[in-house]
Amino acid sequence: MPGDGNQRVVLVTGPSGAGRSTAVNALEDIGFEVIDNLPLSLLDRLFDGKPFDQPLALGLDVRNRDFATDRVIWIIDSLSRDSRFDLSVLYLDCSEDVLVRRFNETRRRHPLAPHDAPIDGIKAEASLLGPIRARADVLIDSTDLTPHDLRAEVTSHFGPAQGRPLTVSVQSFSYKRGLPRGVDMVFDCRFLRNPHWDAALRGQDGRADAVADYIALDPRFDEFFARVSDMAQFLLPAYRDEGKSHLAIAFGCTGGQHRSVALAEKLAKALAIGGWAVSKRHRELERRAALPDVSQGQTS
Repeated sequence: MPGDGNQRVVLVTGPSGAGRSTAVNALEDIGFEVIDNLPLSLLDRLFDGKPFDQPLALGLDVRNRDFATDRVIWIIDSLSRDSRFDLSVLYLDCSEDVLVRRFNETRRRHPLAPHDAPIDGIKAEASLLGPIRARADVLIDSTDLTPHDLRAEVTSHFGPAQGRPLTVSVQSFSYKRGLPRGVDMVFDCRFLRNPHWDAALRGQDGRADAVADYIALDPRFDEFFARVSDMAQFLLPAYRDEGKSHLAIAFGCTGGQHRSVALAEKLAKALAIGGWAVSKRHRELERRAALPDVSQGQTS
């Protein structure tokens, strides 16, 4: 195997019509060995066999023979724990209305609703893939992307680092669900005042001005944010000069809804103003949006 001795593996998945085929083709063009729709029952044999000389991309969706959400999650967890592999999960997402339009334009039948309207299959597939989406290391929304744009996005994340600018992702998460995978720097902001205890703010999240203002009133907030921001601004050029292509920064709090979200939003804005290419991800908010209706009274 090349490099540090770990087999690089990118698992590519997402709803039908979101661009998975375009993504795996882009990975093949930049040097990945691509295996598409291999039955899940054969993956153990693949990973226990001789290592590949190239990085490996696995295309996976509900059309795979013996597909099961729990089985895919088990595979992700097993590869993440195995020191032989360097796993990334690439999830291609897309809005429902655009998926419906794509199916109608191509007159394709949805694999989960071959005799019904595409929207029925799209909704069923979103429910099946929700837990896998929550495990994604790289989430690309193809709703407004052309195939050319999507290929460029995939290449920017997984292509050779030389000649590419450093991209930054800023994430929020809940410590209740553990640290996110693949992050480079983690900051614990559970010491800041918690909007959960204010009934007027509990149902909102850290993207709301009222919540962000409440957290910023903590006397320790300004210095904490200034130190984190200064450190990030100091380190990013060093990582870029070293040839690193992507840096992930994460903020964690108890529920991943208020404090960590507000800090991630604020740092992402500061870095973008500083000229860095920044993306944001709020793991728990994404997970909550993917779940069926839940009680308003849940803690955060």
